[in-house]
Amino acid sequence: MPPDNQPLLRTLAPALRELERRLRAWLDAKHRYPITTLQRASLEGLAGDLERQADALQMEKPLLTIILMGGTGVGKSTLLNALAGGAIANASFARPTTRDPVVYYHHSIQTTRLDPALQFCKLASHDRPALEQKILVDTPDLDSNDLANREKLMRILPVADIVLYVGSQEKYHDKLGWELFLEQRQRRAFAFVLNKWDRCLHPGAVGVRPDDDLLRDLKAEGFQNPLLFRTCAQHWVDHPASPVMSEANGGVSPPVEGEQFTELVHWLEQGLTRLEVEAIKARGVSQLLRQLEETMEAICPPDLSEPAERIRSAWTRMLGDEAEGAASVLLNTLDPYQKEIEHHFATERQKHFTGLMAWYLHAFNRLRYTGSTLRDQIPFAGRSSAVRTPQEWDLARFTEACSAAASEQHLQSRLKALTNRLLVEADTLGIPLGLLSEPAESVSHLDWRQRYAQAMIEVIATVEQGWSQPKGVKRWFQKGVILLADWLPGVAGAAMGTLLLWQYTMGSPPRSFLFMDLLQPLAAMLITLVIMHIVVALCLPLRWQAIRGQFHERLEKRLREDLTQNYEQLLTDVTQEVLAERRQNEGFAREIEEVAKWLGEREQAASIVQLYGK
Repeated sequence: MPPDNQPLLRTLAPALRELERRLRAWLDAKHRYPITTLQRASLEGLAGDLERQADALQMEKPLLTIILMGGTGVGKSTLLNALAGGAIANASFARPTTRDPVVYYHHSIQTTRLDPALQFCKLASHDRPALEQKILVDTPDLDSNDLANREKLMRILPVADIVLYVGSQEKYHDKLGWELFLEQRQRRAFAFVLNKWDRCLHPGAVGVRPDDDLLRDLKAEGFQNPLLFRTCAQHWVDHPASPVMSEANGGVSPPVEGEQFTELVHWLEQGLTRLEVEAIKARGVSQLLRQLEETMEAICPPDLSEPAERIRSAWTRMLGDEAEGAASVLLNTLDPYQKEIEHHFATERQKHFTGLMAWYLHAFNRLRYTGSTLRDQIPFAGRSSAVRTPQEWDLARFTEACSAAASEQHLQSRLKALTNRLLVEADTLGIPLGLLSEPAESVSHLDWRQRYAQAMIEVIATVEQGWSQPKGVKRWFQKGVILLADWLPGVAGAAMGTLLLWQYTMGSPPRSFLFMDLLQPLAAMLITLVIMHIVVALCLPLRWQAIRGQFHERLEKRLREDLTQNYEQLLTDVTQEVLAERRQNEGFAREIEEVAKWLGEREQAASIVQLYGK
């Protein structure tokens, strides 16, 4: 805190400028959590008020702006003329203009020091030392039928430190004025003037004098001891010789009993000391900061952690259903090509066999799948002039073509529908559509056709490896079957050849022809190969129907992981961005609160509670 001999409010100006800079930077930044147009307009207005207050407090002796506010016919202009000791509306203005507001200021104040909202009003200077740092402003009628006049008032009101709420017997509690008072009472100091007092000495239609009725209403609003001056301004305008603006005015007799114009003058000249001026300025700034703090709190993004967890659980179920549906669509595109898939698996499996069995399987597969190739079967993949062998089958191109067909037929529309369902579910569970719409649309426009193709390639490779290179007991069983298939045909042929040789050398020769005898070992090998082929097919099946279930399960799992990773990641990203924005908002609010707390201590240095109420 600055030393007591330093201009305390002046040291506040840099802090207000920094807050104003931070606020404008916050407004210019892109926000993940949306703010409404009205909220933005409110913050823009508060930023302007911060800048205005910083400029005002930069001076060693800050100016105190007092505006006269009231309805039509209550005598605001008459009161200002009485306070000035003459009809200042006809004085020589520093800047002639057609605008209605009149600014009454000390001639030592350069007009450039005035707030921009006042510089283009009618300016009337004076040389009264007691009002050197105080500016009086007569404003247009707040209940004027001319909207332009009311707009002028609303432009000047933010400049006010003190509002002299002027009323009369007919208009001291009208709806527009009272609503404006209630709206501004925390930001501005309020004193009240009941003008035309000579008409208010008798109870009105409700049996209560206007001043008593007004005091009762002010007490209900927390003003225990409000400043209320009862005046007859026209009398003091008609008697300009009365020394109303001097310290000797205490000896002037009021025109009617209870009239307090001289007390009002004394309060303006002597009652508002520098200490009270600083306290009022501090109160205005602290209330401005409090309003800013409340506004920032109102637009502070909520903590989306709990809604995000609920949404993540709901999305997991919906994404699982979508993965199952997408897997079924993709499998439906593969069903017409089960022969090619079985051929591919059979070709990969034959690589595990050696010797006669490998030769036999190679020949069998060539014979069985002759003429069956990818490019001649899938119309959207194009055709080649020559038929390629199954060993040249392009798995990547095959799965990509199937994925493209599925995307064109079903998957693209399914993704759009999925995105809409996810957004509706998120909105229902607590995260607005505006937060997730853009990132969700970005995810839905990813190259899912290529992702599906890649998923099918990986799943086919995984299933293929699982069938051709199993683990555990199945692995040893497969190795045993393969070992038998590799060796048994050769052993059978050799055994048959040995038997024939023994018959010809050691026993009686067979009665068949020699040529037929020589074919017996070959027949034994062929029969053994066929039998082992049947055993392999039964023990290690490679039919599409046997593979399809496992393929569907793995493909569904793979698609679920891909969908979950992308959609739930965007949910995580949005939640973290909103959380970071919330922390930034809270940090800014703490800075505002720190300055407001410091100002609150300054505000207590003077007794100004009667100007604000509780």
